[in-house]
Amino acid sequence: MRANDILNREEIRGLMQKAIREGDTEGFYQAFDQMLECIQTDIQQKYDQRIGEMQQEMDSRILAARGVRQLTKEERDYYQRLGEAMKSADPRQAVTGLDATLPRTVINEVFTELQTSHPLLSRINFRASGGAVEIMVNTNGYEEAVWGDLCDEIVKELTAGLKKIPTTLLKLSAFLAVCKAMLELGPEWLDEFVRQVLYEALSNGMEAGIVTGDGNKKPIGMTRQVGDSVVVSGGVYPEKERVKLYDLSPVTVGNLISIMAADPNGKPRRVQDVIFLVNPQDYFQKVMPATTLMAPDGSYRNDVMPYPMTIIQVPALKRGEAVMGIAYRYLALAGTSPNGRVEYSDHYRFLEDERVYLIKAYANGMPLDNNAFLHLDISGLKPATWKVTMVEEPAPSTDATLSALAIGGLTLAPAFASGTTTYTAETANATNTITATPADAGASIQVLVDDKEISNGTAATWKSGSNTVTINVTAADGTTKKAYTVTVTKS
Repeated sequence: MRANDILNREEIRGLMQKAIREGDTEGFYQAFDQMLECIQTDIQQKYDQRIGEMQQEMDSRILAARGVRQLTKEERDYYQRLGEAMKSADPRQAVTGLDATLPRTVINEVFTELQTSHPLLSRINFRASGGAVEIMVNTNGYEEAVWGDLCDEIVKELTAGLKKIPTTLLKLSAFLAVCKAMLELGPEWLDEFVRQVLYEALSNGMEAGIVTGDGNKKPIGMTRQVGDSVVVSGGVYPEKERVKLYDLSPVTVGNLISIMAADPNGKPRRVQDVIFLVNPQDYFQKVMPATTLMAPDGSYRNDVMPYPMTIIQVPALKRGEAVMGIAYRYLALAGTSPNGRVEYSDHYRFLEDERVYLIKAYANGMPLDNNAFLHLDISGLKPATWKVTMVEEPAPSTDATLSALAIGGLTLAPAFASGTTTYTAETANATNTITATPADAGASIQVLVDDKEISNGTAATWKSGSNTVTINVTAADGTTKKAYTVTVTKS
């Protein structure tokens, strides 16, 4: 008996109670059998549902282990409905009437992979956005307060200003051809294919725009001039003059970074998060040889720069060009179509039995100031070289003289001179500190008081009458020696 053929449990319970009241044994057993079958059916349904959920969970884990991204419920529903629509008798009408938009999680996943897998896009000031955006920037840069006495008037007026930069997202688009047989593979595979195309289209197109875009229906690239004084012709921003770079020595790199260390107003700023962009071929032929050093153990260290920076290979740059700049001073905006729908055509490539999709996204970008990025000419960049200078070790000093000699506050007779070796002094003290300073730091000092050695800079104890202090100086060569003598008379 199927579950829908079984009476409601409350009805069955009423039949059982009636049979008990009327003493109808047979009726009671019939109602009881119905109750048991109802319970059994419900348990079986719950069991089957749980088994199905466990199987689906196990399948998801297996797919995840194989590198297939697991979909959210919203994503699964969207792709399921999209797949069903495309297989319908009138797919165009079915898709047009599809009451579902591309889930935001799909776009978010694209942007996550885009930033993770493309180093440039993960380093710049990258923001997800939509529609028209107004950017506020500081126009005056570095400001400093003025010190004064507590009761002085406040004499410093800060001139911080803000500038509003309007920007509108631009459209990136790419054609996507899907073999109709792929529709039978399920939503996970359709999702993977769509996301990979989005990923490649967005990443490559966005990188090209960010680095070299001329601003005419494209982002303003790092290689372009920006600022109030820049003349824009036909929406095109002029290209920066290239700075020739022949080496990556500390002096050369320091001079370049010093340009970026001043904002367009000439005010200083801290330079950090520096990037160095280069064509992949130029990286291996020019930059790698110029930034590779051999360690003392014979191993090599790559990408060694005099100042911390990240070297990034960017196919958008032409051979012989490079860009050095402050990564966070480039603002990139990205978004999606407002309705997120996928447009398609069955006619464009019908002979190949493929369906063509047009996937749209929206983005824009610009340097926040003109000094933040430098356009370089590295066609003449030379490999790193090691300059070896032979330095002969100087001969040890033969200077065995003293530059100073003091016995407490006693007056030496005659007055101390490095060329005079014999002195006298008188004292009424029980002790005095003897300090002898060599003219050459490499010389050694020995202090004797009546032939008993004491440490230089310590006190000598006097006996009444005459005391002989001898200071022996041995030069750094270990051979040249000189002795100074002081006769100290204690009264």
